[in-house]
Amino acid sequence: MNIETKLKELKINLPNAPDPVGAYVAYKKINNLLYISGQLPISADGKLLKGKVGKDLTLEDAQNAARFCTINILAQAKKALDGDLNKVKNCIKITGFVNSTDDFCDQPKVINPASEMISNLFGNSGKHARAAVSTNSLPLGAAVEIDAIFEIE
Repeated sequence: MNIETKLKELKINLPNAPDPVGAYVAYKKINNLLYISGQLPISADGKLLKGKVGKDLTLEDAQNAARFCTINILAQAKKALDGDLNKVKNCIKITGFVNSTDDFCDQPKVINPASEMISNLFGNSGKHARAAVSTNSLPLGAAVEIDAIFEIE
């Protein structure tokens, strides 16, 4: 199935890919691999979801942040692939970082919506390896940051 059709079916609207917030590139293509730099939970209206999960934010808030990160990953991939997400052959791995309190232990549950979105969009090719880790802070106070590696045509 065409990925643009699948995006519409899943009601996922991709924004323009956000610019990096530091001294790095948003993506890097090497041979048949596409590395997407860590994406922050910036919503379509440009707001950054900030806070510490387990203190300022609930699990559900953090899961929404993970969805925003994933939408921005897909937007970067689309930009890197000249607008054609059909060039994605596989999602190899994502790494999710969760700005959370010392006693918060549900980092995998925070990142699950990201994994589910990618798997729903790309089918079996979207199934990937993953890490979900806690951190004591993230850039700009973000709640979640996720990076990704894709195999491309």
